[in-house]
Amino acid sequence: MSVKGMDYVFLWALIGLQLKHFVADYTLQWPSMIADKCHVNRAGGYIHSGIHVVLTLPILVLCGLSAVVVISVLVFEFVVHYVTDYAKGCYDCAHKPDMYTRHYWVLHGADQLVHQLTYAAIVAVIMMYTIP
Repeated sequence: MSVKGMDYVFLWALIGLQLKHFVADYTLQWPSMIADKCHVNRAGGYIHSGIHVVLTLPILVLCGLSAVVVISVLVFEFVVHYVTDYAKGCYDCAHKPDMYTRHYWVLHGADQLVHQLTYAAIVAVIMMYTIP
């Protein structure tokens, strides 16, 4: 595949990660997952992060990455997603920010920014391992 053709692989990978993020964060996340995020001894945050990596798997496989790279990226995504959500969850549990305040939305935006930067890193890995 030409380098220009590879550009489409990267674009589709990014679009796939964005769609997957919407589905995992906004349609497949139920209230108990959200409530569990500030507790390492409860399953909700782990299940939520697991849903993310399960939905990332086909994107990585379709990009033609080796099994070692795929597993490494999935572990990276799981850990970053879980730790990010745990940190925000702990803050939310302790401070109960009002969703009608700027403060709440800055925190929500920061959480989402970390997730988006994770996807930028994943696309960078795809580029490193697929450009001839």
